[in-house]
Amino acid sequence: MRKLLVRSGFAGLIAASFLVGAPAAFAEMVMYKATLAAAGEVPPNDSKGSGALTATYDTATKKLTYSATYKDLTGPAAAAHFHGPADAKTNAGVVVPVPAPASGGLVSPLKGEATLTDAQAADLAAGKWYFNVHTAANKGGEIRGQVTKGGM
Repeated sequence: MRKLLVRSGFAGLIAASFLVGAPAAFAEMVMYKATLAAAGEVPPNDSKGSGALTATYDTATKKLTYSATYKDLTGPAAAAHFHGPADAKTNAGVVVPVPAPASGGLVSPLKGEATLTDAQAADLAAGKWYFNVHTAANKGGEIRGQVTKGGM
């Protein structure tokens, strides 16, 4: 009888672990990327700056996690944001700001995360977001890249 109880308890634990893990089985990690360049800005500028963005979106938690690097800007980065919805030739409002660290200004690499709404996630998946980095010399944005699905 005691063996039967132990086996039943063990079987119950296994079954419970499958139930707890089941929602995770439906989660998907979607990879995104963008190449940041002055030519991508609207209108383009003559900055020698460049950069790259990589991001993952977890469809279960709706969390976007990102990292952006940049170099050779005309000055310190004053701000950085995800904008949308827009194609590569259109400007749009900020949808996800990159917060400045408590220690001061923005420094490469920029890292962060945000929880997206369903509408934001749909625009991101449709390629309707861009990422850009702003400086004092280029207040509208110095480098920009359209965010697209792709490997990291």
